[in-house]
Amino acid sequence: MSTDAKRLDAVLAGVGGQGVLSIGALIAGAAMDAGLFVKQSEVHGMSQRGGAVEAYLRISERPIRSDLIGRGNADVILSLEPVEALRHLEALAPDGTVVTSTDPVQNVPDYPELETILDRLRALPRAILVDAGRLAREAGNAKASNVVLVGAASHLLPVSPEAIEERIRRIFEAKGERVIEANLRAFHAGCAEAAAPVA
Repeated sequence: MSTDAKRLDAVLAGVGGQGVLSIGALIAGAAMDAGLFVKQSEVHGMSQRGGAVEAYLRISERPIRSDLIGRGNADVILSLEPVEALRHLEALAPDGTVVTSTDPVQNVPDYPELETILDRLRALPRAILVDAGRLAREAGNAKASNVVLVGAASHLLPVSPEAIEERIRRIFEAKGERVIEANLRAFHAGCAEAAAPVA
């Protein structure tokens, strides 16, 4: 494990249409703004709506050679879908954290029982389960579940919340102040939820 204080190896997971690439761009952009080195993998899996999507995001104070994250080396699994969080557990480091939405995307006929999935996630040593869909709707933008998840993981990231807020403003600048504010509310809701995660 690196002694680099400002580093992160994260697996980003979800299904097509949830914004996995968008959260990667948001976090990576904030890290680059802070002068950190970033490598992000291309998406694996089917990026069409409903297909599994996975990407690797690596951030460090030092140059990064590879965008791949070895088995058992991910500091964070950031998942927009609970089954996808479970599917990537082998990537998680022993002291790593899972941050996941509790909202299922039942894209297969034999989708497991939701409570069974959530119980398995709750049993992990470090897991933050977030009702991201509800929080996004309450923030005023039902599409901002992914930004809620970034907020829930923000204390694990090697960039400040202020850097992420600034990046949110820049990403949504063309869509107007209302959209910016809704996404900032979604981010703050995720930050607050991480302090008192869903039981």
